[in-house]
Amino acid sequence: MPSIVIPAHNEERTLGRLLDALLDGARDEEFDIVVVCNGCTDATARVAAGHGPRVRVVETPVPSKHEALRLGDTHARGFPRIYVDADVVLGAGDVRALTAALAGPGEVLAAAPERELPMTGCSWRVRAYYRVWQRLPAVRDGLFGRGVIALSGAGHARIAALPPLMADDLAASLAFGPAERSVVRTARVVVRPPRTWRDLIRRRVRAATSTAQLEHHQARSAREDHRARSAPEDRQAAPEPAAPPSARTGVADLRALVRADPTLLPAVVVFLSAALAARRGARKAIKARDFDTWLRDESSRQG
Repeated sequence: MPSIVIPAHNEERTLGRLLDALLDGARDEEFDIVVVCNGCTDATARVAAGHGPRVRVVETPVPSKHEALRLGDTHARGFPRIYVDADVVLGAGDVRALTAALAGPGEVLAAAPERELPMTGCSWRVRAYYRVWQRLPAVRDGLFGRGVIALSGAGHARIAALPPLMADDLAASLAFGPAERSVVRTARVVVRPPRTWRDLIRRRVRAATSTAQLEHHQARSAREDHRARSAPEDRQAAPEPAAPPSARTGVADLRALVRADPTLLPAVVVFLSAALAARRGARKAIKARDFDTWLRDESSRQG
Protein backbone atom coordinates (compact mmCIF):
# COMPACT_ATOMS: atom_id res chain seq x y z
CA MET A 1 0.00 0.00 0.00
CA PRO A 2 1.48 3.40 -0.93
CA SER A 3 1.91 5.76 1.99
CA ILE A 4 1.31 9.47 1.40
CA VAL A 5 2.95 11.80 3.92
CA ILE A 6 1.73 15.40 3.93
CA PRO A 7 3.61 17.91 6.11
CA ALA A 8 1.30 20.84 6.82
CA HIS A 9 2.10 24.08 8.66
CA ASN A 10 -0.91 26.43 8.88
CA GLU A 11 -2.46 25.14 5.66
CA GLU A 12 -6.15 25.30 6.55
CA ARG A 13 -6.85 27.14 3.26
CA THR A 14 -5.11 24.64 0.99
CA LEU A 15 -5.12 21.21 2.63
CA GLY A 16 -8.78 20.49 1.95
CA ARG A 17 -8.46 20.73 -1.84
CA LEU A 18 -5.50 18.31 -1.80
CA LEU A 19 -7.28 15.75 0.38
CA ASP A 20 -10.45 16.05 -1.72
CA ALA A 21 -8.45 15.27 -4.86
CA LEU A 22 -6.63 12.32 -3.27
CA LEU A 23 -9.77 10.75 -1.84
CA ASP A 24 -12.01 11.35 -4.86
CA GLY A 25 -11.76 8.15 -6.89
CA ALA A 26 -9.58 6.33 -4.38
CA ARG A 27 -10.74 2.93 -3.22
CA ASP A 28 -11.15 2.22 0.48
CA GLU A 29 -7.75 1.53 2.06
CA GLU A 30 -6.00 2.02 -1.30
CA PHE A 31 -3.71 4.68 0.18
CA ASP A 32 -2.25 5.22 3.62
CA ILE A 33 -2.54 8.99 4.12
CA VAL A 34 -0.75 10.69 7.02
CA VAL A 35 -1.07 14.44 7.58
CA VAL A 36 1.56 15.83 9.93
CA CYS A 37 0.40 19.15 11.34
CA ASN A 38 3.60 20.84 12.51
CA GLY A 39 3.47 23.92 14.69
CA CYS A 40 0.00 24.84 13.47
CA THR A 41 -1.90 27.74 15.02
CA ASP A 42 -4.91 27.46 12.73
CA ALA A 43 -7.50 24.78 11.85
CA THR A 44 -5.21 22.57 9.74
CA ALA A 45 -5.66 19.54 11.99
CA ARG A 46 -9.44 20.00 12.05
CA VAL A 47 -9.56 20.20 8.25
CA ALA A 48 -7.56 16.98 7.96
CA ALA A 49 -9.63 15.13 10.54
CA GLY A 50 -12.80 16.25 8.78
CA HIS A 51 -11.92 14.02 5.83
CA GLY A 52 -12.69 10.88 7.80
CA PRO A 53 -10.85 7.77 8.90
CA ARG A 54 -8.93 7.37 5.65
CA VAL A 55 -6.77 10.31 6.77
CA ARG A 56 -4.63 9.88 9.86
CA VAL A 57 -3.63 13.08 11.64
CA VAL A 58 -0.40 13.47 13.58
CA GLU A 59 0.33 16.70 15.46
CA THR A 60 3.61 18.14 16.69
CA PRO A 61 4.32 21.56 18.21
CA VAL A 62 7.59 21.82 16.25
CA PRO A 63 7.13 24.05 13.14
CA SER A 64 9.66 22.19 11.01
CA LYS A 65 9.07 20.50 7.66
CA HIS A 66 12.06 18.22 8.15
CA GLU A 67 10.77 17.08 11.54
CA ALA A 68 7.29 16.64 10.06
CA LEU A 69 8.67 14.39 7.32
CA ARG A 70 10.65 12.38 9.86
CA LEU A 71 7.60 12.03 12.11
CA GLY A 72 5.42 11.08 9.16
CA ASP A 73 7.88 8.33 8.30
CA THR A 74 7.46 6.81 11.75
CA HIS A 75 3.69 6.58 11.19
CA ALA A 76 3.64 5.61 7.51
CA ARG A 77 2.88 1.96 6.84
CA GLY A 78 4.04 1.19 3.33
CA PHE A 79 5.94 1.87 0.13
CA PRO A 80 6.22 3.57 -2.23
CA ARG A 81 6.48 6.55 0.11
CA ILE A 82 5.01 9.67 -1.47
CA TYR A 83 5.70 13.05 0.09
CA VAL A 84 3.24 15.78 -0.89
CA ASP A 85 3.24 19.47 0.05
CA ALA A 86 -0.09 20.58 1.48
CA ASP A 87 -0.50 23.50 -0.95
CA VAL A 88 -0.52 21.47 -4.20
CA VAL A 89 -3.24 19.34 -5.77
CA LEU A 90 -2.62 15.68 -6.66
CA GLY A 91 -5.27 13.15 -7.60
CA ALA A 92 -5.69 9.44 -6.89
CA GLY A 93 -4.91 8.56 -10.52
CA ASP A 94 -1.68 10.53 -10.30
CA VAL A 95 -0.61 8.56 -7.22
CA ARG A 96 -1.29 5.33 -9.10
CA ALA A 97 0.86 6.49 -12.01
CA LEU A 98 3.74 7.37 -9.68
CA THR A 99 3.42 4.02 -7.93
CA ALA A 100 3.48 2.17 -11.26
CA ALA A 101 6.62 4.03 -12.36
CA LEU A 102 8.48 2.85 -9.28
CA ALA A 103 7.19 -0.71 -9.63
CA GLY A 104 8.16 -1.06 -13.28
CA PRO A 105 11.36 -2.56 -14.69
CA GLY A 106 14.54 -0.52 -14.59
CA GLU A 107 16.49 1.48 -12.06
CA VAL A 108 13.92 4.14 -11.13
CA LEU A 109 14.11 4.86 -7.40
CA ALA A 110 12.41 8.27 -7.30
CA ALA A 111 9.61 9.80 -9.34
CA ALA A 112 7.58 13.00 -9.57
CA PRO A 113 4.63 14.17 -11.66
CA GLU A 114 4.51 16.71 -14.42
CA ARG A 115 3.75 20.14 -13.01
CA GLU A 116 0.85 22.37 -14.04
CA LEU A 117 1.21 26.05 -13.18
CA PRO A 118 -2.10 27.92 -13.51
CA MET A 119 -1.25 31.54 -14.28
CA THR A 120 -4.71 33.04 -13.78
CA GLY A 121 -4.41 36.12 -11.58
CA CYS A 122 -0.61 36.32 -11.85
CA SER A 123 1.09 39.58 -12.79
CA TRP A 124 2.71 39.84 -16.23
CA ARG A 125 6.21 39.70 -14.75
CA VAL A 126 5.38 36.50 -12.86
CA ARG A 127 4.04 34.97 -16.08
CA ALA A 128 7.19 36.05 -17.93
CA TYR A 129 9.43 34.55 -15.27
CA TYR A 130 7.73 31.16 -15.39
CA ARG A 131 7.67 31.18 -19.17
CA VAL A 132 11.46 30.91 -18.95
CA TRP A 133 11.74 28.84 -15.78
CA GLN A 134 9.58 26.00 -17.08
CA ARG A 135 11.78 25.64 -20.17
CA LEU A 136 15.07 25.23 -18.32
CA PRO A 137 16.51 21.70 -18.76
CA ALA A 138 17.18 21.22 -15.04
CA VAL A 139 13.63 22.32 -14.21
CA ARG A 140 12.08 20.05 -16.85
CA ASP A 141 14.05 16.97 -15.79
CA GLY A 142 14.50 17.50 -12.05
CA LEU A 143 12.11 16.30 -9.36
CA PHE A 144 12.16 19.60 -7.46
CA GLY A 145 9.64 22.43 -7.64
CA ARG A 146 6.70 20.04 -7.94
CA GLY A 147 5.69 19.61 -4.30
CA VAL A 148 5.64 15.83 -4.77
CA ILE A 149 8.33 13.17 -4.68
CA ALA A 150 7.68 9.43 -4.65
CA LEU A 151 10.33 6.99 -3.41
CA SER A 152 10.76 3.25 -3.55
CA GLY A 153 12.11 1.50 -0.49
CA ALA A 154 15.64 1.68 -1.91
CA GLY A 155 15.14 5.32 -2.88
CA HIS A 156 13.97 6.15 0.62
CA ALA A 157 17.08 4.53 2.06
CA ARG A 158 19.21 6.70 -0.25
CA ILE A 159 17.91 10.00 1.15
CA ALA A 160 17.25 8.95 4.74
CA ALA A 161 20.65 10.23 5.83
CA LEU A 162 20.22 13.70 4.35
CA PRO A 163 20.47 16.44 6.99
CA PRO A 164 17.75 19.06 7.56
CA LEU A 165 17.89 21.28 4.48
CA MET A 166 15.58 24.03 3.27
CA ALA A 167 15.95 22.73 -0.30
CA ASP A 168 14.77 19.26 0.65
CA ASP A 169 13.20 18.50 -2.75
CA LEU A 170 16.27 19.74 -4.64
CA ALA A 171 18.58 17.68 -2.42
CA ALA A 172 16.40 14.62 -2.97
CA SER A 173 16.38 15.16 -6.73
CA LEU A 174 20.16 15.53 -6.93
CA ALA A 175 20.64 12.37 -4.83
CA PHE A 176 19.60 10.31 -7.87
CA GLY A 177 21.22 10.01 -11.25
CA PRO A 178 19.25 10.60 -14.48
CA ALA A 179 18.54 6.88 -14.87
CA GLU A 180 17.37 6.58 -11.26
CA ARG A 181 14.74 9.32 -11.34
CA SER A 182 11.73 9.86 -13.55
CA VAL A 183 9.25 12.62 -14.30
CA VAL A 184 6.08 10.63 -14.94
CA ARG A 185 4.25 12.16 -17.88
CA THR A 186 0.95 10.44 -17.03
CA ALA A 187 0.85 12.02 -13.57
CA ARG A 188 0.16 15.69 -12.97
CA VAL A 189 0.31 18.01 -9.97
CA VAL A 190 -1.15 21.50 -9.81
CA VAL A 191 1.32 23.92 -8.26
CA ARG A 192 -0.04 27.42 -7.76
CA PRO A 193 2.61 30.05 -8.50
CA PRO A 194 2.84 33.37 -6.65
CA ARG A 195 0.55 36.02 -8.06
CA THR A 196 2.66 39.09 -7.35
CA TRP A 197 6.23 40.07 -8.15
CA ARG A 198 6.93 40.65 -4.47
CA ASP A 199 5.83 37.13 -3.57
CA LEU A 200 7.82 35.69 -6.45
CA ILE A 201 10.95 37.40 -5.13
CA ARG A 202 10.24 36.04 -1.65
CA ARG A 203 10.17 32.55 -3.14
CA ARG A 204 13.34 33.15 -5.11
CA VAL A 205 15.17 34.56 -2.07
CA ARG A 206 14.24 31.39 -0.20
CA ALA A 207 15.43 29.29 -3.16
CA ALA A 208 18.74 31.16 -3.38
CA THR A 209 19.30 30.81 0.36
CA SER A 210 18.42 27.13 0.43
CA THR A 211 20.59 26.40 -2.63
CA ALA A 212 23.56 28.03 -0.90
CA GLN A 213 22.94 25.86 2.16
CA LEU A 214 22.79 22.73 -0.01
CA GLU A 215 26.00 23.65 -1.83
CA HIS A 216 27.76 24.29 1.49
CA HIS A 217 26.68 20.83 2.65
CA GLN A 218 27.79 19.24 -0.64
CA ALA A 219 31.21 20.86 -0.44
CA ARG A 220 31.73 19.82 3.16
CA SER A 221 30.62 16.24 2.43
CA ALA A 222 32.95 16.06 -0.59
CA ARG A 223 35.90 17.22 1.52
CA GLU A 224 35.14 14.71 4.25
CA ASP A 225 34.72 11.91 1.72
CA HIS A 226 37.98 12.92 0.02
CA ARG A 227 39.86 12.78 3.33
CA ALA A 228 38.30 9.45 4.26
CA ARG A 229 39.27 7.86 0.94
CA SER A 230 42.85 9.14 0.84
CA ALA A 231 45.71 7.85 2.96
CA PRO A 232 47.32 10.64 5.05
CA GLU A 233 50.51 10.64 2.97
CA ASP A 234 48.52 10.86 -0.29
CA ARG A 235 46.07 13.62 0.59
CA GLN A 236 48.10 16.50 -0.80
CA ALA A 237 48.77 14.71 -4.09
CA ALA A 238 45.28 13.26 -4.52
CA PRO A 239 43.04 14.99 -7.08
CA GLU A 240 40.27 17.22 -5.85
CA PRO A 241 36.85 15.57 -5.68
CA ALA A 242 34.54 16.02 -8.65
CA ALA A 243 32.05 18.87 -8.56
CA PRO A 244 28.75 17.79 -6.96
CA PRO A 245 25.58 17.69 -9.07
CA SER A 246 23.85 21.04 -9.48
CA ALA A 247 20.62 22.45 -10.87
CA ARG A 248 21.86 26.03 -11.19
CA THR A 249 20.92 27.98 -14.30
CA GLY A 250 23.84 29.25 -16.36
CA VAL A 251 24.05 31.98 -18.97
CA ALA A 252 24.52 29.26 -21.58
CA ASP A 253 21.11 27.81 -20.66
CA LEU A 254 19.41 31.17 -21.22
CA ARG A 255 21.26 31.81 -24.47
CA ALA A 256 20.15 28.41 -25.76
CA LEU A 257 16.52 29.25 -24.98
CA VAL A 258 16.71 32.57 -26.84
CA ARG A 259 18.44 30.98 -29.82
CA ALA A 260 15.67 28.38 -30.02
CA ASP A 261 12.90 30.98 -29.52
CA PRO A 262 13.92 34.65 -29.91
CA THR A 263 10.50 35.78 -28.64
CA LEU A 264 11.66 34.68 -25.17
CA LEU A 265 14.18 37.54 -24.92
CA PRO A 266 11.92 39.95 -22.94
CA ALA A 267 10.98 37.13 -20.57
CA VAL A 268 14.66 36.24 -20.09
CA VAL A 269 15.32 39.85 -19.06
CA VAL A 270 12.57 39.53 -16.43
CA PHE A 271 14.02 36.18 -15.33
CA LEU A 272 17.47 37.70 -14.88
CA SER A 273 16.10 40.64 -12.91
CA ALA A 274 14.34 38.21 -10.55
CA ALA A 275 17.55 36.20 -10.16
CA LEU A 276 19.57 39.31 -9.32
CA ALA A 277 16.96 40.56 -6.85
CA ALA A 278 16.88 37.15 -5.16
CA ARG A 279 20.66 37.02 -4.96
CA ARG A 280 20.75 40.43 -3.28
CA GLY A 281 17.94 39.47 -0.92
CA ALA A 282 19.58 36.21 0.10
CA ARG A 283 23.03 37.69 0.71
CA LYS A 284 22.44 38.63 4.35
CA ALA A 285 20.86 35.30 5.30
CA ILE A 286 23.64 33.33 3.59
CA LYS A 287 26.35 35.36 5.32
CA ALA A 288 24.67 34.84 8.69
CA ARG A 289 24.06 31.13 7.94
CA ASP A 290 20.35 31.76 8.55
CA PHE A 291 18.82 28.69 6.97
CA ASP A 292 15.78 28.56 9.23
CA THR A 293 13.79 31.65 8.21
CA TRP A 294 11.13 30.41 5.81
CA LEU A 295 9.89 33.18 3.50
CA ARG A 296 6.41 32.02 2.61
CA ASP A 297 4.38 33.16 -0.36
CA GLU A 298 0.80 33.81 0.75
CA SER A 299 -0.61 35.01 -2.58
CA SER A 300 -0.67 31.49 -4.03
CA ARG A 301 -2.76 30.34 -1.08
CA GLN A 302 -5.60 32.74 -1.81
CA GLY A 303 -8.79 31.54 -3.45
